Amino acid sequence: MKSLHYTGSLQGTLSIPGDKSISHRSILFGAMANGVTTVEGFLQSDDCLSTIDCVRKFGVEVTVDDDQVTVNSQGIEEWNEPDSILYTGNSGTTTRLLAGVLASSEIATVMIGDESIQKRPMKRVTAPLKLMGASIIGRQDGNFTPLAIQGQTLQAIDYLMPVASAQVKSAILLAALRAQGTTHVTEQEQSRNHTEKMLQHFGVKVEQTANRISLEGGQKLTPAHIVVPGDISSAAFWLVASAITNGSHVILNNVGLNPTRDGIVEVLKEMGADLQIMAASSSSHEELGTLEIRSSTLKSTEISGDMIPRLIDEIPIIALLATQATGVTIIRDAEELKVKETNRIDAVVTELKKLGASIESTDDGMVITGPTPLNGGTITTYGDHRIGMMGAIASLISSEAIVLDNPECIAVSYPTFFDHLTELTTGSL
Repeated sequence: MKSLHYTGSLQGTLSIPGDKSISHRSILFGAMANGVTTVEGFLQSDDCLSTIDCVRKFGVEVTVDDDQVTVNSQGIEEWNEPDSILYTGNSGTTTRLLAGVLASSEIATVMIGDESIQKRPMKRVTAPLKLMGASIIGRQDGNFTPLAIQGQTLQAIDYLMPVASAQVKSAILLAALRAQGTTHVTEQEQSRNHTEKMLQHFGVKVEQTANRISLEGGQKLTPAHIVVPGDISSAAFWLVASAITNGSHVILNNVGLNPTRDGIVEVLKEMGADLQIMAASSSSHEELGTLEIRSSTLKSTEISGDMIPRLIDEIPIIALLATQATGVTIIRDAEELKVKETNRIDAVVTELKKLGASIESTDDGMVITGPTPLNGGTITTYGDHRIGMMGAIASLISSEAIVLDNPECIAVSYPTFFDHLTELTTGSL
């Protein structure tokens, strides 16, 4: 339990911890390559450490020194078969991407995650992998962990993605690396493209025309140096906090601005936030920049369609943002929230209602009417890091203290969150 209540504004400059999606991939891709891969800006969160723990069980040497990581591998062809079950913790990225890698490996493995992972759907990954010839056994025909995978030679497929999911797309592309033939993946709506970008950084040829991605089998990864930008999904909490807390002025350095991930920036601008992008650049095939934001008067907006994949993880904090905007904010086409760490549609609506928000759930999103003052209360996090951080940010504008039932869950993606909250707040009670 943690009680939070703040007064005053947010002031200061932060360097946001490394992007979680890119950190995962840097370790996994480095382990697949033959040689030494170095990573700068790695996120030492619980989820990313789960990926490191798994690849070490293949005999890959991983050295961690704060946010600097070295991966020394002889390549996936030389991976050892683990003598114990792979535990992926709370990480859907580890579980799903590793399933794609292992399906075309030469080893047998079993993967299991925590209680939350054991409830998250895996058939969206295992089904296309089985179409490629993968041998995967799991509960309910491969829909739930534990998953037992016997690596073997796969065949290329031409796959139309039924949902916009970077994890599913990535699992297929990683399996395609060692499959026979050229695999094609077509997205109806583009999901985050960190895998495609990083594969190119590791020397893999990836072709893309519109939303169709092609990858020829038989390609090998070459070692690389990866610079991980700050995670925009983590930065989103400070962007919203600054926008809704009177008198605030915050600068966030070196934040990832990949166009498939920057929906929160566009939404904030549409709602009237005083937000500027400075020092835009790129590194390791990824765009980044410094964000400066001040508190401002906000208006409602509508979020739907191809915008949703660009901000799917930010919807909980966007819902809080909408409670302080004038008018009715509508979020549609966000069914994917129902199969995150928890059913985030129901969780967000339930917890914000406790605080006095005017918010209702729909089949595929929510409707929020603002502005409304928020009171205090106890937030149930459901073990979901983003619900926990949403509750903590709400304490900046609540009339009374907000209590988080499980603040520890935030370490999954942002282990220094409360340290940064303390740095930015100027008047805590």
